[in-house]
Amino acid sequence: MALELDARQRAMLQDMGVTVWLPAAVPPAVTKAELPRMPARTPPAAASPAVMPSEALAADGPTLAAQAQACQACGLCAGRDRATLSAQRWPADAAALQADWFIVGDPPDDEENRAGQPFMGQSGQLLDAMLKAVGAQRQGQGRSAAYLSNVVKCHPAPGRVAQPDELAACAPFLNQELALVQPKVVLAMGRFATQLLLQEHPAAASLPLGKQRATVYRYRGFPVVVTYHPKVLLRASADKAKAWADLCLAMELVDAA
Repeated sequence: MALELDARQRAMLQDMGVTVWLPAAVPPAVTKAELPRMPARTPPAAASPAVMPSEALAADGPTLAAQAQACQACGLCAGRDRATLSAQRWPADAAALQADWFIVGDPPDDEENRAGQPFMGQSGQLLDAMLKAVGAQRQGQGRSAAYLSNVVKCHPAPGRVAQPDELAACAPFLNQELALVQPKVVLAMGRFATQLLLQEHPAAASLPLGKQRATVYRYRGFPVVVTYHPKVLLRASADKAKAWADLCLAMELVDAA
């Protein structure tokens, strides 16, 4: 039942600070025949697909590098200056660059993003020293060669980290690099690299990196050894002995292959 108030009663209530709502006018009933006919639903236009990595990725290094630079498969491309899959590391006269060592690091930092190369600055210098200790280097072919890569090729924008779907979106580039390089061992350096490369070992993938060490895993048929990223070793020098043990394990795999 509606409360009917005259003008004087409404004025008194307003003076007391009581808001009085007027009842909404009831529209006349609408018959079914008067209902407006809804227009036929038009299916939305198909969105332009993102430039997704696929089986169509190039089978030669320089073209693959150009594809990485143009990729828009995930949001990481927004922070990219130069993709760290660089054509500079590939011989001009060869489609593939065979290297026994394949080093995978975490997403590129600012310096790597500007250079378009993985493992730059102090962490890169430490990695070079580690490789030298096992008779390997960034250049060359075969037993003494180390191919360096990042788990994703684009630098995350400031204040964010690479997400699992972004690691998955970029994985085809890493897979193609592996297919071209054909390494004897893959060294996963850092938690993001490990997150992707241990996806065939879900029980181990959920462990802290320190407990993932000292075990040989497999990724797409390649043996994988887990160790600390050089940036971590620069902050925690006590872990360098553990990293050396990991390198020795990787070297055993190279020698046994």
